[in-house]
Amino acid sequence: MIVRPMARADLPAAREVIASTGLFPEEMLDDMAEPFLKGDASEFWLVIAQDAAFGLAYCAPERMTEGTWNLLLIAVEAGRQGQGYGAALVRQVEQRLRAAGERILLVETSGLPEFERTRRFYERLGYVEEARIRGFYKAGEDKVVFRKAMTGA
Repeated sequence: MIVRPMARADLPAAREVIASTGLFPEEMLDDMAEPFLKGDASEFWLVIAQDAAFGLAYCAPERMTEGTWNLLLIAVEAGRQGQGYGAALVRQVEQRLRAAGERILLVETSGLPEFERTRRFYERLGYVEEARIRGFYKAGEDKVVFRKAMTGA
């Protein structure tokens, strides 16, 4: 198993991962990843792979901030979830940000009961709930924002 920057050859497997998790329509992936694949983006994509990618992460800087980033996507093939692969992806994202001297990593998720496992995942990795915006996604569905410092500051 290796975590590395996503390459164009990873797109078919990455689309399958996204389809298996239902995070967003997989046909959106190519356009989302294209700036990174062309080397024209400050954001980055990572994959976790053996023969083919079976997980991915997408992280981007927050506009109008200094050193604040947002982990906008993390996905692991449905059959491999709960085996530490997601944590390995997050650790690699954090390592990249720390090495670049970035300050903060944010993660956003839903406050619905079915996302309890996701929220506990981030808490186990040292993230702290920083904000909760009631009814953000739709009536009755809060947005929960987790935060973790990348530096001692």
